[in-house]
Amino acid sequence: MSGDSEEGIDLRSFATRLRRMTAEFNRVAHEFANEHGLHTTDVQALIKIFDAPSPITPSRLREELNLTSGAVTACLDRLERAGHIRRVRDAHDRRVVHVHYLDTAKEFAAAFFRPLGRSTDNALRRFSPEELRTVAAFLDAMNEELEVLRASPGSS
Repeated sequence: MSGDSEEGIDLRSFATRLRRMTAEFNRVAHEFANEHGLHTTDVQALIKIFDAPSPITPSRLREELNLTSGAVTACLDRLERAGHIRRVRDAHDRRVVHVHYLDTAKEFAAAFFRPLGRSTDNALRRFSPEELRTVAAFLDAMNEELEVLRASPGSS
């Protein structure tokens, strides 16, 4: 990557860019949490629940967020009281609980995050479809690497 450094595309500059973007996303998430009386962990849980391809279980959420069972229960209690989620027992195995993100809560979050969506759309419009495919491929690869890192012993 020796030539890349001159153009500002080396590992360090990527790390800086990713940290800046992450810090801004975290700031927005903190604002949402503060405005709605939630913990930042609650917002992380909402994101995991929203992004799950099907209703998630509390144990899966515990694994995803690296929390204790008690912490997940407290988080889900807060989210349920705030009207963001509901817990539903599985019809076939009553021991299994699924967490559902309520449609009204989705609408509420969409309204709050609409300015972020507009900013994201503005940024997307600056790039060609081919460039966006490259960016998406990079983000997918980064997320894959982060999953490997999380799964490895001794990772933070």
